[in-house]
Amino acid sequence: MSSLPPVLFLSHGAPPLADDPVWPGELASWSARIARPEAILIISAHWEQAPITVSASAARVPLVYDFWGFPQHYYSVTYAAPPAPALADAVSAALGGQVRREETRGLDHGAYVPLVEMYPDADVPVLQLSLPMLDPQALFQVGRALAPLRENGTLIVGSGFTTHNLRWFHPDNPAGAPPPAASAEFDQWAAEAVAAGDVDALLDFAHRAPAAAIAHPRTEHWAPLYVTLGAASGSGDLSAQSAVDGFWFGLSKRSWQFA
Repeated sequence: MSSLPPVLFLSHGAPPLADDPVWPGELASWSARIARPEAILIISAHWEQAPITVSASAARVPLVYDFWGFPQHYYSVTYAAPPAPALADAVSAALGGQVRREETRGLDHGAYVPLVEMYPDADVPVLQLSLPMLDPQALFQVGRALAPLRENGTLIVGSGFTTHNLRWFHPDNPAGAPPPAASAEFDQWAAEAVAAGDVDALLDFAHRAPAAAIAHPRTEHWAPLYVTLGAASGSGDLSAQSAVDGFWFGLSKRSWQFA
């Protein structure tokens, strides 16, 4: 078994995930099975910026509450993880120095919502990395370049959603109601493709996956998977297991751990 930290792709949920009776416990149990990392590098679907950019690394800054229309208590959540200046330097070195630093930007909800459940003590340094594009091949290569960071104990996390069509989201329905057929079909295809290590199929998901354009009308929530795949591939091991599965208001919350 590899002594490197695993690489994760997780479906992150909206702020009300914290109130779900099942999902927070699944995330907490998952992180409990992983050796405590030295630092976390997280790539969220909610930060698209080019050139590639990292969040605040020199000091703690406020979270980015990048959502609207929720009850006020969701805007008072805090997550004061330590800054990660050494990781920011390592990311810049790994990506050839072409990395901007935005020292006023905190973690957005694609980063802190799952981390609150997985590392509630906020005692692991966290750095967020922007998505500089949505092209699968290019993001795969970004992940491969970042793979050596695992050797220093960095947990690389892609945070998106295995299916993400907000037309399916009806909060008046039960969270665990049966999903739309398109969501279920895409989820099954994704589970099989990841289990088989079929990188070519995953990179070409728009043509190979059933209901791809319905499951992802826009691909930003699927894109972090490609950084994850690249990081796992760059370390030579694409074996994966589903750490979380099931559906949340019709969206697949399937999440993977790559050894």
